[in-house]
Amino acid sequence: MELIYKGKTKDVYKLPNGNVNLKFKDDVTGKDGVFDPGENAVGLTIDGIGKANLKTSVYYFELLKQAGIKTHYVSADVENATMEVLPATVFGKGLEVICRLVATGSFVRRYGEYIENGTKLEGGYVECTFKNDAKGDPLVTSEGLAALGVMSEEMFKSMKEQTLKITKIVADDLKSIGLDLWDIKFEFGYNNGEVILIDEIASGNMRVYKGNEIVDPVELTKLILNR
Repeated sequence: MELIYKGKTKDVYKLPNGNVNLKFKDDVTGKDGVFDPGENAVGLTIDGIGKANLKTSVYYFELLKQAGIKTHYVSADVENATMEVLPATVFGKGLEVICRLVATGSFVRRYGEYIENGTKLEGGYVECTFKNDAKGDPLVTSEGLAALGVMSEEMFKSMKEQTLKITKIVADDLKSIGLDLWDIKFEFGYNNGEVILIDEIASGNMRVYKGNEIVDPVELTKLILNR
């Protein structure tokens, strides 16, 4: 296989059939030896976390397939920690899509004079940021994305609709095991002109609470898989 991209937590290879293979690694982001999904650099290695993240992604991609939502997911080889996916072009130089069900984190840091931490955001609030560590992942609107030529407003509408549907599926699933989803981060791309979910749906990309306590991403993975 031809190596296309070497990432922090996954390596990307081109397959002979034109699809792409994602190799999940045990490297995770963090600082000073402590796992932190919000960090931008690899901080440590956790044995088996690559396979665990793959299992979690497969679980949710299969749920989405049952719901009739198309993603880049094709198949997975959990033993070898790889996932075959459709090729997709990312928007711009990388775009993150966050769906917030509860006000917290950077949302409250930005808008704290208007809203308190823990306030429910009825119906979900979708926002986008460019993936740019040096500039602090700046926010961008749908109009801004269109003006910059990153995506049309029609593509944005499709992406937003999918984001809300996918978030509800994940939230309902977590609720079934006594957990509350506060926010979740996705990445989308386009394949043959169609906007589809790409990358992964892993515990490190979501903020989940059990009662008044936030659930550590490693513990969350165990709760999702070992029900």
